[in-house]
Amino acid sequence: MKPFSYALLLVLFALPAYAQDVASDDDYELIFADEFDLPNGSRPDPTRWQPCRREGATWSRWISDSLDVAYVQDGCLVCRAIPNLDKTSDPALMLTGAVETRDRFSFTYGKVLVRLRTNLHDGNFPAAWMMPQPPCDGWPRGGEIDIFESIDTKNTSYHTVHSHWTYDLGHRSEPQSSFSRSTSVSQWHVYGLEWTENSITWTVDGREVGTYRRSASSSDLANGQWPFDHPFYLILNQSVGDGSWAKNVDTHYVYNTRFDYIRVYQRQQHDAVCDITASRDTAIRKYLIDNRLVIDRNGLRYDVSGLRVR
Repeated sequence: MKPFSYALLLVLFALPAYAQDVASDDDYELIFADEFDLPNGSRPDPTRWQPCRREGATWSRWISDSLDVAYVQDGCLVCRAIPNLDKTSDPALMLTGAVETRDRFSFTYGKVLVRLRTNLHDGNFPAAWMMPQPPCDGWPRGGEIDIFESIDTKNTSYHTVHSHWTYDLGHRSEPQSSFSRSTSVSQWHVYGLEWTENSITWTVDGREVGTYRRSASSSDLANGQWPFDHPFYLILNQSVGDGSWAKNVDTHYVYNTRFDYIRVYQRQQHDAVCDITASRDTAIRKYLIDNRLVIDRNGLRYDVSGLRVR
């Protein structure tokens, strides 16, 4: 699979206009962004995104790689869930759109901003979220960070983490691991996440919704309370419910969520080394050293011109 584009990172570092989104903290710099400014009908940039895989979970049970369910239109990524009109080759009742940056971009700690709106209908179940970059522990031990979810016709945004601690052991309130905010989700809003070594804080339009904190107890940590210390990748998707949380899907309806942009920032410090991304299939890692992109191949570091870096 393709690693994250070196050229893309260099372009991103030259885009200071986005800094207005995090102007309150000058230590944050943009490391990834997609404004979805491609021709109408295009697939999202394949150097950044790939279709998610169809699996057995509610959100992924009907994922399709069809251009009909994940495409660019008017400067937005449109993810849809549509009735499947041809079940001869695919028995799925619906086809749903979902894209991810797995193996293309992942990061550890930073800020994420995603501007989106969705429709209101029974069975609606869109999300912007993060999962651990493989190799990693299986779900839920590897962790899950939900930047945004909504369901059905509720004008509510949900913001949650999942882990062995919260899911298997049931410690969802030790500390509180899920938050919600009254939000008109059919209108444009910016959903934010700030992830540090010790906390995960969610925002809606810059206003704090809640914070999940790393425990000071070694016993809690040993039981999976904080698996959020390794690279995670991004997922944007339109899924539909099965009655377990979101209501049962309306198989005659077309669901859609529009993502205007997604931007990731990371705090930089002079002479610091921060892991931007790693590929499961290669021994290549990418770092920023004093704000310079450095590529590590099997322990040997090079800058983007190919010169060795000591």
